[in-house]
Amino acid sequence: MSTFTSTSAGSTSDGRNGAMNGAMNGTTNGAMNGTTNGTTTEATRRPRLSGMTWLVWRQHRAAFWSILAATALSVAWMVYQRGQMMDFLDGYGHPAKSLDEAGNDFQRYIDAFSFVSIGLGMIPVLLGVFLGAPLLAGDLENGTAKLVAAQSMSRTRWLATKLALAGLVVVVSTGVLSAVFGWWWNPVKSEVTVMDWISSEAFNNTGPVPVALTLLSVFGGVAIGVVLRRTLMAMVVTFGFTVVVQLVWSYSMVSLGNAVTVTTNKGVTGENLFPSLPHGAYEIDQSYVTGSGDLAGWSTCSGSRTDAARQVCLDRADVVGWSVEYLPMSQMNGMQWFGASILFALTAGVVAFLFLWGRKRLV
Repeated sequence: MSTFTSTSAGSTSDGRNGAMNGAMNGTTNGAMNGTTNGTTTEATRRPRLSGMTWLVWRQHRAAFWSILAATALSVAWMVYQRGQMMDFLDGYGHPAKSLDEAGNDFQRYIDAFSFVSIGLGMIPVLLGVFLGAPLLAGDLENGTAKLVAAQSMSRTRWLATKLALAGLVVVVSTGVLSAVFGWWWNPVKSEVTVMDWISSEAFNNTGPVPVALTLLSVFGGVAIGVVLRRTLMAMVVTFGFTVVVQLVWSYSMVSLGNAVTVTTNKGVTGENLFPSLPHGAYEIDQSYVTGSGDLAGWSTCSGSRTDAARQVCLDRADVVGWSVEYLPMSQMNGMQWFGASILFALTAGVVAFLFLWGRKRLV
């Protein structure tokens, strides 16, 4: 009996120990494996959009991806064109040799600049019409805005997310295009025959200007859509708005700089008497200078039929030299940032209007 009892007790004790060891090992191993797997999953998990950000991106993903894809293709094409141009310039001997002597050999590269600059100049209009105008007008027209307003998310957060994502896509796309276009143009920047720096083709497509112009156009289109609440009507009005912005901007570009005036006082009809201007300078105006320091229009005495009669007329008007007003190319960067700051300020005003309007009427 004692032997039997002892054996049973030992077996029972061993069974219990085995069960306890198994349970502990299973728990420990399971916890360790679970922790390890969880850490691995967290480490390998990619960041994903969620909440309102995911909703807005998904709603407008077709437009956003189209803009980014078009940007990538445009950048690739400009990089290719720059490579081709640099091969030509290296073989030609630029900058030791002026491109004025290249003739038609360089014309294909000038045409490429013109083609791309026209396309880049249309970006503010296109994005204002097809991205800005429908951004909120579509939601107001089809009732999505009311559905969003009924959720736990506030209208302010919804509006902020919409504007932030649209603005981010605009800034990234236009900023990259501006940087690459400027990089492409930089080797021939001083060649007026390629592109004049004060022209809209160069000034509006480099630096911060394209970003500022496009942001104003897009957010202006958003504001128009919020007020009109009809997508098609908002797109039509936004088209007119963006065109007017482009025209006003092109007209006022010159006034962003500080004009420099240079004068002479040794006559106007001889050789080498016209003032010498820096390379690439943009001439704003030219006039005659009289002995008393007054200015006379350059068309003075233009009706004279002979050189002798013109000289007599100039002497009678006491013309002693030239006065030329110009903008040096060195001011381009400062003019661009000054103008862009004005456009950014206008854009900030439009955004403020959207938030003030959106508190009560964004449903």
